[in-house]
Amino acid sequence: MKKLLYAITAVLAFAGCSKYYVDGDYLFPGEAGYASDSEAGGVEGPGENGGNGQGGEAGVITAGEWNDLDNWNFWGGLMTGEQYKEFSFYWGLNTSHRFAVKVVDAASAPVAGASVELKSADGTLLWTSRTDNSGSASLWAGVFEKESQVSLGSCTVSINGVQQDGNPAVSDWAGETVTENLYTLASAPKPGNNVDIAFIVDATGSMGDEIDFLKEDLMDILNTVGQKQTSRSIYTGTVFYRDKGDDYVTRTSAFTTDISKTVNFVKKQSASGGGDWPEAVHTALEVAVNELQWHGDAYSKLAFMVLDAPAHHDQQGVIESMQASIEKYSRMGIKIIPVFCSSFSKDCEFMCRQFAILTGGTYVFLTDDSQVGGEHVEASVGQYQVEHLNDLIVRLIDKYIS
Repeated sequence: MKKLLYAITAVLAFAGCSKYYVDGDYLFPGEAGYASDSEAGGVEGPGENGGNGQGGEAGVITAGEWNDLDNWNFWGGLMTGEQYKEFSFYWGLNTSHRFAVKVVDAASAPVAGASVELKSADGTLLWTSRTDNSGSASLWAGVFEKESQVSLGSCTVSINGVQQDGNPAVSDWAGETVTENLYTLASAPKPGNNVDIAFIVDATGSMGDEIDFLKEDLMDILNTVGQKQTSRSIYTGTVFYRDKGDDYVTRTSAFTTDISKTVNFVKKQSASGGGDWPEAVHTALEVAVNELQWHGDAYSKLAFMVLDAPAHHDQQGVIESMQASIEKYSRMGIKIIPVFCSSFSKDCEFMCRQFAILTGGTYVFLTDDSQVGGEHVEASVGQYQVEHLNDLIVRLIDKYIS
């Protein structure tokens, strides 16, 4: 990718244009099909006031977001359609049996931080998660099996260790809508006030400008979040990773409430190594979930994973490692939010999306709209909003910790 500084002219030209991404193309004002936010499924890209950029550097890179949990029928179509069904179990992760859960208190207010478990008829634990700030979580059956052997209609849900009455409804890939299983608790302990935000970053040679983005924008992002969320204690930490055979596989900075410590650590990092295409994604997942000191009672836990290459699919133990890590992220209530950078790797895209789905996160991908760097893969998604990446990250943090 080109250096961000060289993109100033392109960004200034782009900044005054409003546009929508609809059905694989962009529409500009005056063209047939262009509509206002209230009229269209697609929404405006960054306008002249978009982004936090000062002097053309910060707030330059553009991105989109697509939440497969909120577009379940679309995801099911991808997983069963001829073009992409090969990825339905490519990474040893099966998302076909979803039990959507909503937990509220006696006043119908969402309950955050509740431990929710899915068990089979014989009491075998199938999946564990934690409700987020909206009181929502998704539980899964047969995640590590290509064909689930579980009797789906006989499953039960437990909340904070107490089994709930009845058998929850399952939402599979064939369903047009998601059935939400609603549970009401007479009382529930409140989560803590802490928020944990980790950045897991591929630091191999092709990631130079993505790391430059973090150097330029991370302080701006965290300061903005801190100013909005004055009632929360925000902890940040990082894991940078490369691959086996490079001068390191992972480097970490511990969770801290001192933003400058995280930013200064990031500023010391550079992109190098890699060699072959896949990278040590499984190791990065392991280190981030096991070595960072996540708060057990945190109000929200987010892991932004910035990468452009998949894991080693054919390397012994990698799939099993990722399965164990994803199960633990879900059990601990850590949402993985991948930020997919420049590459044309569909296997990486679907790996990222499955990470997000199984942990309650969302999928973020860079776009070509900023005209910064090389081409980015066209995401296999529906209509989406074009945003500046730092604005998008701030928006997501605000969404999940408010």
